[in-house]
Amino acid sequence: MAWFAQLLFAAVFVTAVVLFSRSVGRIRRNLQLGRHEPRTDNRAQRWRNVLLVALGQKKMFARPLPAVLHLCVYVGFLVVNVEVIEIVVDGLAGTHRFFGQFGGVVYDAVIAAAEVFLVLVLLGTLGFLARRDLLKLKRFTGTEMTRWPRMDARIILVTEIVLVAALVVMNAADQTLQARGAPHYVQAGVFPFSGVVAPLFAGMGTGTLVAVERTAWWLHIVGILAFLNYIPYSKHLHILLAFPNTYYSNTGIKPLGGFAIDANVKREVELMLTGDPYAAPATDAPATPQRFGAKDVFDLPRADLLAAYTCTECGRCTSVCPQNQTGKLLSPRKIMMDTRDRAEEVGVALAKTNGQWQDDGKSLLGSYITPEEVWACNTCSACADACPVNINPMGIIVQLRQYQVMEESGGPMQLNSMFNNITNAGTPWALSAADRFNWADQVEVPDTKLTR
Repeated sequence: MAWFAQLLFAAVFVTAVVLFSRSVGRIRRNLQLGRHEPRTDNRAQRWRNVLLVALGQKKMFARPLPAVLHLCVYVGFLVVNVEVIEIVVDGLAGTHRFFGQFGGVVYDAVIAAAEVFLVLVLLGTLGFLARRDLLKLKRFTGTEMTRWPRMDARIILVTEIVLVAALVVMNAADQTLQARGAPHYVQAGVFPFSGVVAPLFAGMGTGTLVAVERTAWWLHIVGILAFLNYIPYSKHLHILLAFPNTYYSNTGIKPLGGFAIDANVKREVELMLTGDPYAAPATDAPATPQRFGAKDVFDLPRADLLAAYTCTECGRCTSVCPQNQTGKLLSPRKIMMDTRDRAEEVGVALAKTNGQWQDDGKSLLGSYITPEEVWACNTCSACADACPVNINPMGIIVQLRQYQVMEESGGPMQLNSMFNNITNAGTPWALSAADRFNWADQVEVPDTKLTR
């Protein structure tokens, strides 16, 4: 029956990989909804951001306790995956502890290290659960944190605990079977943590113990494959997207909050300013002019959509937002969650119409993000500074503002009044050019002679 187990595992494994690939394709198509904006400048700094921020977790340590907990889970995930790779090989080849026959002391050290990190992963996940459900930290709440986002976080943490428990049971039973010299269970590996649990299985018969070990083995690997396919629908997607997001993010590359300037519009304005009525018009201008700013996900750069999918909903951005803290409607986390939800909605609609977009009467600005939220932001960039993976909600907000002002002549009344004053008088305060320096008459100008 060994061949049947191999065949069954191969079928499960291939099915999981195919389903995951489809999910990756779905997300990739949704990212393509945005407009192309090259971000290949300053590559050295971008790679430095990947190494320090995504791989090195640099910005996490602004808050030491969650940083340590996250580091336990993060490094543990990487180390334990060595054993997971071996499980996949064993499942396909019908072997047991495949790498053990080559590793010797090295293999024993790797398995022992994986056992140590199992403990750290367990402590980390329990710590995160306690912070979320016992301490009830404020940043895990908010109007955007509805039932599903809260449940999503718990599903992830509980799943990780179950996977750790299954691996511990598997290793403990494996160690006991190795000690008994059971067929197929080769002597390989050192189990400092599971060895503590192993005495619980000492009274079991060999047949029962094999059943326990195999059940835990299947539970662990099938759980991982199921979790793999859950990730694309979860906030946990950041474990994959944090790396490309930190590369394409402009945080630390360019000043944040700036406007994108359309080259064709800029050229036309320059021709107007030169006063040359005979200047040749642009021949490479697009038939449909590019929209000023952004109204919907189609208008945002793909990097912003990538950031929305990368968001882990940790709430650090919202917790440092001064406008949110003073009771304003704005929550930077909600901006990212709304952007992702709108991209998902548009992607589903396009899939039903074979890629032909039919206006659904909705848009990111208005249907998801209100003007009140957009204009509450004071563009301080605290949210971008706080994000552990360089997400910049302010960038999306600024583009939504730009659309509302430039395309709809919207925005706060005070802002439109300032624009009119600048247009008509050249100043925000409606003063004539001749009166611009009248304020100096009321000020006593100090003696500016230099003294030695």
